[in-house]
Amino acid sequence: MRQSQAMIVSCALTGAVHTPSMSDALPYTPDDIVQQGLEAVAAGASILHVHARDPETGAPTPRAEVFAEFLPQLAASGAVINITTGGSTRMSWEERVAAALRFEPELASLNLGSMNFVFSGAAKKRRSWRFDWERDYLLGSEDVIFANTFTQIERTLRTLGEERGVRFEFECYDVGHLYTLAHFLERGLVRPPLLIQCVLGVLGGIGADPANLLHMVTIADKLFGDDHDLSAFAAGRHQMPTATQIAALGGHVRVGLEDSLYIGPGRLAASNAEQVTAIVSTARGLGRTIATPEQARAMLQLKGSTAIG
Repeated sequence: MRQSQAMIVSCALTGAVHTPSMSDALPYTPDDIVQQGLEAVAAGASILHVHARDPETGAPTPRAEVFAEFLPQLAASGAVINITTGGSTRMSWEERVAAALRFEPELASLNLGSMNFVFSGAAKKRRSWRFDWERDYLLGSEDVIFANTFTQIERTLRTLGEERGVRFEFECYDVGHLYTLAHFLERGLVRPPLLIQCVLGVLGGIGADPANLLHMVTIADKLFGDDHDLSAFAAGRHQMPTATQIAALGGHVRVGLEDSLYIGPGRLAASNAEQVTAIVSTARGLGRTIATPEQARAMLQLKGSTAIG
């Protein structure tokens, strides 16, 4: 991977896996997403990775009009906006790309393989639920394939990348996903520099083991050399140890309440910004500087905030 003194911090504000009742800090209304997004940028995040939730039910939603209620305010912060194309394992491809197609962001996430994507563990513990859909949604992940076929990946690359100038955060949940990315690079459907996001600790993907992250770094270096920037995150309790490891290796990091609701063992994070503040402090202790949004744009060769939809 390309070595850089400046480390890009990405913050995943609210996702389609964790549910609001697990933590009161997880934002799901547009106002809460805006507030926490702005706080995360102030704390050092240069990229905001966004999903949307129905403000009434808290359920994951692909509706572009819900994204429209918070995207302008987040974009006004100057941060790079990274819109999901993963959405939810229950959404069709058309639903998952709808917001990115409408808003044409600088960056969009792109998952590079179909997989079991299981997050049922939390539903098997005794707890109260804020919304009536939550428990069944989590338990149902054991019988759903998260589909990201080669045809779907190519459609995303063409409709967003070739036609709209969107760059991608390539989410790789296992080593095989790196080889899938190499396949599309060889075909000329993606171009360097590649932003690779190694995802560890999701049941069905590669485990959150330090040796696994080192292996993914090694294979990415073998396949892409200096043509890629590598970031990493891990789900749940492995979030901060994995972020610290990749920061020490010279890569970039992603934190946020989408991936872990905690700031330490048994202690829920008060906000996304608390996680950003923690990893920024750790990175500076390792001798890293924190990239500004404009530095991130230059490093990743993004089209710029004036070219978004």
